[in-house]
Amino acid sequence: MNLHRINRVAKLSGLSKDVIRVWERRYGVVQPTRGANRYRLYTDDEVTLLRYLKAAVEKGESIGELVTQGREVLLGHAKTNALTSVVGSAPYEGFIGELITALNPLDRETFERRLNGAVAVIPFEEALHKILLPLQERVGHLWHDGRLGVGVEHYVTKQVQQKIFAAMNQLPMTEYGPKIVVACPSGEQHEIAAQAVAYLCSARGCRVSYLGPNTPLAELAVFCQLVTPKLILLSLTSVPTPDDALDFVREVRKLLMAHAPVAVGGIAGRAKRSIFEHAHIVVLDDLIELERRVVSLVASTRSAR
Repeated sequence: MNLHRINRVAKLSGLSKDVIRVWERRYGVVQPTRGANRYRLYTDDEVTLLRYLKAAVEKGESIGELVTQGREVLLGHAKTNALTSVVGSAPYEGFIGELITALNPLDRETFERRLNGAVAVIPFEEALHKILLPLQERVGHLWHDGRLGVGVEHYVTKQVQQKIFAAMNQLPMTEYGPKIVVACPSGEQHEIAAQAVAYLCSARGCRVSYLGPNTPLAELAVFCQLVTPKLILLSLTSVPTPDDALDFVREVRKLLMAHAPVAVGGIAGRAKRSIFEHAHIVVLDDLIELERRVVSLVASTRSAR
């Protein structure tokens, strides 16, 4: 999670520094820390919250009434609103084009300097959805078309993975959030989407166990017996034949559904929706639908506690 000084927070949120300071002092809606140089440092969450509050006030709501909902509730609304906005908007096409240019021929110094610089100065979820995931998709297409070598494709994949895992490691630990297991079943080698899902769930207050690619369902079942998750999320990027899909569903029902509800995401889930849904396996169309389910699961867990 990035830390921003107030000048950048003002640019990212659209609020003046004076308004940010007043809302901080009077309402406590943001809680910056102090760096070694005594400058205020604001997290990505606080930028997201300020953006949400600014939009709400512009629609006629009172900041005084908004803050009575409490920071946790407001931040939940802000994150949901931010994800809907980010996923629905176009990526940074020009910037991604510059990154692609630095890959062919490969100029590592330029590529990493530009990518690292961009990810460091905007909220991570914005960087994830507007830069990292679109970049990975573009590079995948270029590799498939024979315009980039597999070595460069793997290099970019690892760069994106490092960013996601680094951001996850900076998220605060939660003791009480619902447990979620995220995995790619046997034969599934592409894991970037699953990693993005793991980050999103962690950022919403879940306790996430990420098992990575090519995980046999039998071993996944053993792991789920150990951790007792509330939800199992599977990433499916390779479209199976109808017979293979039926075999997969039977195995999921036999091995996993006794432990927790199962949801699948990716192109295979959408392509074989009727087969999965007939077996009571949830098909997630996009990250926004995942967001709704995760927020609901977190809320129900807190209520039960």
